[in-house]
This record gives sequence, C-alpha cells and structure tokens, in this order.
Amino acid sequence: MLNKFVVIDLETTGNSPKKGDKIIQFAAVVIENGTITEQFSSLVNPQKTIPVFIEELTGINDEMVKDAPLFTEITEKVQSLLEGAYFVAHNVLFDLSFLQEELLQAGSEGFYGSVLDTVEMARILFPTADSYKLTDLAEKENLTHDRPHQADSDALVTAELFLILLNRLSLLPAITLKQLTHLSGGLKSDLQLFLEEMEETFEGSPILESIEIVNDMALRKTAPKVIDILNKEKVKYPESETEKVEMIRTGLKSFIKREGQFKMMDTIYQSLQHSRHTLIEAGTGTGKSLGYLLPLAYFSKQNNQPIIVSTHTIQLQEQLLNKEIPLLTKILPFKIEAVLLKGRHQYLNLEKFHQMLMDENDNYDTTLTKMQILVWLTETETGDRDELNLSSGGQLFWNKIKEEPTVLFEDKGWQERDFYQKAKRNAQSADIIITNHSLLLSDIKGESSILPASDYLVIDEGHHLEKVASRFFGYSLDYLSTRLLLSQFGTYEQKQLFYEMEQLTSRFPASGKTLVTPSEINQLVLDLQYEMDEFFKLMALYAKTKAANKKGINRIKVRFATSTDAGRERKALVHSAERLSFLLKDLLSALDIRLNWLKAEKACLSVPDLNKVEDISGFAAELDELRNILIICFIKDSKEVKWIEMDTRSPQNVTTFLAQPATVAEQLKEKFFQTKKAVIVTSATLSVNRSFDYIMREMGLEVSTTVQVSIPSPFIYRDQVQLLIPDDLPEINSVSLEEYVASIAEHIITIAEATKGRMLILFTAYDMLKKTYELIKESGFLNEYVLIAQGISSGSRSRLTRNFQRYEKAILLGTSSFWEGVDIPGEDLSCLVIVRLPFSPPDEPLTEAKCQLIVQQGRNAFSDYSLPEAVLRFKQGFGRLIRSETDRGVMIVFDRRIVTTQYGKAFLQSIPQVPIKKGNILEMAEFIEKWL
Repeated sequence: MLNKFVVIDLETTGNSPKKGDKIIQFAAVVIENGTITEQFSSLVNPQKTIPVFIEELTGINDEMVKDAPLFTEITEKVQSLLEGAYFVAHNVLFDLSFLQEELLQAGSEGFYGSVLDTVEMARILFPTADSYKLTDLAEKENLTHDRPHQADSDALVTAELFLILLNRLSLLPAITLKQLTHLSGGLKSDLQLFLEEMEETFEGSPILESIEIVNDMALRKTAPKVIDILNKEKVKYPESETEKVEMIRTGLKSFIKREGQFKMMDTIYQSLQHSRHTLIEAGTGTGKSLGYLLPLAYFSKQNNQPIIVSTHTIQLQEQLLNKEIPLLTKILPFKIEAVLLKGRHQYLNLEKFHQMLMDENDNYDTTLTKMQILVWLTETETGDRDELNLSSGGQLFWNKIKEEPTVLFEDKGWQERDFYQKAKRNAQSADIIITNHSLLLSDIKGESSILPASDYLVIDEGHHLEKVASRFFGYSLDYLSTRLLLSQFGTYEQKQLFYEMEQLTSRFPASGKTLVTPSEINQLVLDLQYEMDEFFKLMALYAKTKAANKKGINRIKVRFATSTDAGRERKALVHSAERLSFLLKDLLSALDIRLNWLKAEKACLSVPDLNKVEDISGFAAELDELRNILIICFIKDSKEVKWIEMDTRSPQNVTTFLAQPATVAEQLKEKFFQTKKAVIVTSATLSVNRSFDYIMREMGLEVSTTVQVSIPSPFIYRDQVQLLIPDDLPEINSVSLEEYVASIAEHIITIAEATKGRMLILFTAYDMLKKTYELIKESGFLNEYVLIAQGISSGSRSRLTRNFQRYEKAILLGTSSFWEGVDIPGEDLSCLVIVRLPFSPPDEPLTEAKCQLIVQQGRNAFSDYSLPEAVLRFKQGFGRLIRSETDRGVMIVFDRRIVTTQYGKAFLQSIPQVPIKKGNILEMAEFIEKWL
C-alpha cells in the first residue's frame, strides 16, 4: 500500500480519440498509503458539439462546457498528479487512450507508467459477482454512487472500490498470491508488477483458519457435521393448526397465518404417509415452499428416508437452499440437512485444474479464468460452476476442467476434497435433496445417476415436467456444439487431442498391430470437418425451402418430413448424414485401437498422461453419441417428431436439429410414477377451468390413484386488479402483422403515459416484439422512458428484470421466458399487457404432431391440447402482476378473442375473479390514471 495510485475517470464525446472524440470532463482521485489524499475534477471544453446521447448519459451539455478550460490548460495539473503513480481506472485502456491522445496534442509527454484495471481486478477477486459494471459493483459493496456517468462521482467510487480490492488481495493466502503473480503476466494491466512489489508483505500473511493447503492449492475448509440426537417427541408432526402456528411463531416472529398453507402441509403429510400421488395447485402467495418443506422434514426424519425436491429453475433451487431452508431450520425443533445436487459437469475437477494450472501457453480468457478459480477455491464449499461469472472463453476452459466419468483411474491425491464425490456423500446422508427436473429424469433413463434412491418426491414448478421430459427423451444436434466437438480433436498441425494422442502412442512399440496411420487419421478429420459443414448447409437449405412462405421472419422452425416425402433436399440431407455416420465410424475404430493400446500401457503412464487418455476416451464417447443421434434421426425411421430451428440471418451458426416424442405420458407413467410411492406435483398453474384433466393426461397420471387439490391465493384480487379489454383494436387475425403492430404500438404509448411506465408487455412471438419495439422507438413519443426488450437489450432475463426495477419510468417487452418466473413485487410493476392469447402456432412442429396424434385417437385437438396449453400460459402471465397482499395493478388484454369467442371464457374462468372493463383506449387511459 506504500505506492501512489491515481484513479482516473473521463467523460468524452464518443468512443474513439483517433476519430476526433474529445474529453469533456476529467476527474482524478489520489491514493497514498492506503488513503485518499487528494481529489481533482474539471469540465473540459472539447471545442466541438456534445452529441445528444452523451448529453443524456452524462447530463453534461454544450452550455456547461462553453467556459470550461481547454485540456491544454489543465495538462500541467494532470502531469503532476500522475507523476510516479500507478494509473488506475475502470476499463483502463479506454481512459488511457484518451488521455494519451490529449497529452500528446497538448505538446506534453504521454503517460508511460504502470496501469491497473479495476474491471480486471474485480473479475479476479470477486469471481462470483453478477456483473462487473461500476454501478453494480458499487451496489454490491454498499458504496454510494449517486451520479453514475459523471467523472468526479465515478472516479471516487472507483477509488473506493480499488481500496476494497487491495484489501481483498491482502487477505488471500500467500500460496494463492504466488500463483496469481505467476499467471498475471498474461493480463492487459501491470498487476504482475504490483504483486511482485507486494510479495514481501504477503510472505508474512498467516494462513486463515478457514483455509487449508492441499497439493499446493489453497482451498476453503469444510465445516464438520453436527449430529442431532433425535428425541421421538421432537419429530411428532403437529396435527392441529394451533400447534403449527405456535411452533412457527417461535422461530418466525413476523409469520402471517395462511389457511391454504396449512391445508397444503396436511395434504402432503397425509399423501406421504399413505403413499399417494398428489397434484396441488397453490395460488400465488400461498407460501408454497414452506407448505411442502415442513411436512417433508417431519416425514423424512420419522422414516429415515431422503426426499427429493425437484424444480425447473436454478433461481428456485437457490431460493430454497439459501432462503427457505434457513427459515425452516429456525422453526423446526430438530436439525435437518438439505443439499443441492446438480449434474456431474457442474462440478470442478481439482486434479484437472491443478494440471492445467501448470500449462504456460494460455490466451487472455484462460489466464483470467484460472485466476478467478484460484480465488474462488478459497471461498467455495461446493465447486459448483453456477457460482462463477465466466466469460464465454472462460466457459470453454471450464469444459476442460469439469468433472467427468473416469475410465482408467481414481486419483487418490484429491479424493477427500473432490467436489463431486462430496456432493454425492452429502446427498446420501441428507433429509431433503434439492435438484432439477433434468437430473431427476436422468435417473429414469438409467444413466449414471448421482441421486440417492428415493420413493418420495416433490416436483415444484410441476407444469414444466412434461416439456422437460419431452426434451429429455429426445435428441438435439446443433452446428456450434458439433464443430466445437470436432475442433477439440483437431488436425495434427492444430496440436489438440489428436496431436497429444500421437505423442503418447509414439512412446510405445506398435507390437505387430495394424494401425491406421496418423496421416490417414488426419485425412479422416479433414473429411469429417468438410462433411459436417456440408451437412449443416444442406439442413439450412432444407429449412429455407420449406419456410419459403414465411417472409420477413428471421427465426424459423420447420418440420422434417418422414421418409415417404421424397423431396430432393431431404434426400440430399439424409445422404450427407449417412456419409457423416460412416466417417465417424472409421474415426471411432482408429481411436479404439489406440485407446486399447494406451490402456494396456497404463502402468507406464504418469498422472497427466492418464488424464490425457481420459480426455481422448471422453471424446470418443461423445463421437459415438453423435453417430447414434445421426442414425436415429436420419437413417432409421424412428417415431419422434423431428424439426429444424434456424436463424436466417446466420443460418449455419444457429441451425439446430431436434427430435422429440409427441407424447411422454406413457414413459412418465411406466418409468416414473409407477416406480415411486408418492410424488407430489405442485405449481400455481396446473388446472384449466378448475379441472386437472389436461395436466394429468399429459403426465400419464391416473384419476383413480391421484389426489387433486386446489388451494386459492389469499390475495383479494377483486380489490387489487382491474382487467381491461380495449374494443378499438382490430381482430388479431383480420389484419396484417404490420397493421396490428401499428395499432398496439399506439395503445402502448397511450397506456405508458397513464401508468408512467412500470409496464411489462408480454408477446407470444419475437418478431412482433421486435417490430413493436422499433416502431415505439421511431415514434419518439416515449423518449423519456427506458425501453428494455428481450433479445434486443443485452443481458439475461434476471439482468433485464433488475434494470427494469432500477428505473422509475421503464417498460419491459418480453416473450416466452418472461411469461413466468419473473418476480417484480410492489410499485415497480403496475401494468401488465398481454398482446395476444398465448396459443402455440398450429404449424409449430411439436404442436402440429401432438394435434395429429390426438385426432388419430378420435379426440378434439383444440379443446384437448391447444386451448388448455394456452390457458396455463395465460395463468402464468397473469401471475406476474400481483406478488404480495399490497400490490395493485391493471392487466390489459389486447386480444379481443377473450370476449368475442366461446373459448375466451376458459381463460377468464381459469384466473381469480376480477372486475372487467371494456372501452376505447382513451377511456381506459383515464381510468388507469385514476385507479392507480
């Protein structure tokens, strides 16, 4: 900390100093001996007009800089600040390039000292942060950042963040710092120089009690387990409501009693006791998680039986583990153990990472990822990939160090600390195991499962089970993954797995074996790469030909016809698949001979060599799976529904072939429900028009053996929601897409002005969302509103939602995934717009196939499938609006079919009773303003 650091932030007229962009504000904060000793900031006259978007971003306009000094007038001050200092900034190359240009233009010497980047440092030292934007990091570290995009405010916050980062560095174990120092030569900043200067200080830092050193790596110590000696009285289930309330209130002082929650607890406890499958629809606000966790805990302890809780989203898994289970622990009179279990590839393999750490020739992303993981190992107890915030390049590196099945050896050096084995051990002794639907289904498929055997399960977000099962029992093949797989092996010159395999085999005599020569394998790889490209080109051609009538739509889905369709494009694609399959077979034969040869020499191989053999073996298994998919999907006449999805703007990179069964009811019934004693399926959306028939049919559940319970929401919807249906919009199917978009864009603008933003607009198709967004933007009517659109604004669903909540006047446009799982409580969301009733397009491949199957069975495809599926999605959408007892909001349905058709009643009767108003948009806007 004895160094001098100057933290710089600039506001500029654009991004490129070489193209004449200039500085409009300069700010510096000086840090010496670990404290801020000086601050300096000044507006700068750029001698050019400030663009409108920069003015909006920074709040700095031409008037404000008119009388400000030119940069030449503050050059001397800037030079004196930087003298003998490290130059520090958040994204340092941006600020440095501008400053260099201005200093040189002022006839002064540029800055040639050392630089440090707080983005780079934050990525290394906060490997689990959600985001590395300055505003997000400030929020994470509770720093006051009241004027983002103003240089003086940004510089001060960056300086405070930098001090926190230095402190974080000083707390790391000396061995981790040594490894970071060694790696940091590959960074963009001069962190290595700084770490080398500080090394003497670090030598003396003691090893923290929470850290242990294993094979030269610092890892977080695992806390010892506490065994709870159970008293039989403690685990007697509280039958009466009074007992439950008393028990819960001792742990949770702020507990709000909800009748529905107690009904859910008792239903589940009875179902487990009497081994019965149960469907429970529990409305929003029921307190569903506690409603099932409490009876599970009692039943698990009484019967010494682990119970599995499966969810669809990672979000809910983490909420259960980090929020709901700790609450449950406060309530229960006994201790319970809950674990989160994920698929094998989610866990870090310490042995592989340790080996890779020694590799020298890394690119930037790999170096940074290694440094992130070294710091993360001092924090993580799970070794779970989802904790890390990795770049896409970091994700590629993860694929080399993730846990995979081993064929040749178990490395004893890491066995005690192996994250995957630890997760399995914890699950064996846990009472409640939280997992996801996919992992649960891999159990059924008989794949090597990590879940302990359990006869009792709760499926939360249960309306997703059937769709996940369809994907799970199906196959998919996409261009990027296939290309990535082949590039892992590479040609001999590319020095990937193939090269490494040849280096290994060259050390042992061939002992009379007939081997395919390296040059023959090289030719095979080249042929494979060529044929694979051709195959996906033909796939894209097939899709384009079939979708020729879908003008103006970029993302297309087309059904892949059966073998009776003798179209030219189909034949060409099948022939290409056959050629690809033969080439894969030849490469697999060549690999098998070499692998058997290497396995026979196992005793002569070192641990790194054995790891390489494992990698080659894993690659061969993936190739075999690829060949199997080609045979099932293109060569055999299998029963799956097959289709192609692609984006016409970039056909090759985003082309995917999918095959899924039209129905999974029979598989779920035989392989899942009939093999378990009690499965409780719960969700806020399971019934259609107060009936569970649709969901039971889709899942293969039988009425005679399944308990069905519906628990209404405790919210008083009639006082909290107004449902509005404008009557001045055209019927959705009576006009062109352009006309419909123009009408709804006008309505959205009018409504936004009445609600002051705070709107979530749900679409059923991305193309309509995009056109509406562009039209609203072009109109300029909502310029003071922040428009956030899925697929247009960058970021994940949760990031877009966070951004929406951050701004006072925000409008969020979403499709598919925004219809559910988005939780925006309070005044942040006051208005929900449903653009059209969420029917799946009839030509959507899986929908079309399901409908054909239903017709073949002599049933009605619309009432038995299309309508109930749309009603469930509509209910999910409705559930976004009211998330607590105090929420109020308006829901507007643009699709008039909800009142003009007979089937519209099914939608209205499936949601809680709310007041409905019809009228023109101006009357609606007036009503909304008054009501809100």
